[in-house]
Amino acid sequence: MNTSPDPKIALVTGASRGLGAALAEALAPTHHIIALARTTGALEELDDRIRAAGGQATLAPMDLTVEAAMQQLCRSIYDRWGRLDLFVHAAIHAAPLAPAAHVDGRDWAKSVEINATGTQRLITMVDPLLQATPDSAAVFFEDAQASGKFYGAYGATKAAQLSLARAWQAENARSGLRVSIVTPNPMPTATRARFHPGEDRAALSDPRDEAARLLRELDLAG
Repeated sequence: MNTSPDPKIALVTGASRGLGAALAEALAPTHHIIALARTTGALEELDDRIRAAGGQATLAPMDLTVEAAMQQLCRSIYDRWGRLDLFVHAAIHAAPLAPAAHVDGRDWAKSVEINATGTQRLITMVDPLLQATPDSAAVFFEDAQASGKFYGAYGATKAAQLSLARAWQAENARSGLRVSIVTPNPMPTATRARFHPGEDRAALSDPRDEAARLLRELDLAG
């Protein structure tokens, strides 16, 4: 349980389910969690679990593609805490698999807006909050399946997201901000189910186990 009067502050996107929710729960003993996602009910369930374990969370049922909403969120973080210690970007849009020559225009536009433009916008807005503390961190997630045939929309926009993350990482090589890109093992998430609907999910890693492993790898475990 985090009993510090001045806890670390973590913003977790995609926090309503899957790896994002698991990471929010795993970080809650040492961080006040700002949980960002569009699904209010799932965020409330996450909040119940965090509070039952003695942690605290602030729910942000917002759409990260809405610039005004993200401005409001980051301004609220600044007004309340003046900083951000950790940014975990787990939100992603998984467009349906399709041949590159037949990608639906709406699926492409949504993938670009969430995975690329949304990431760039958030980096711009959270960077001053992370720079306000001397030992901050940002985390992004590689996806080994985001390539090959039929993965055009997802793979291209995921690559754009990670290109932004790698640039930000290099630009902060000598600052107090540590930007990391890690690779989760395959998990039975909604994203993976969209790509592999007939897969044996019992053989996949539990998101909570992956959250614990990744936080140890990042030296962020409490």
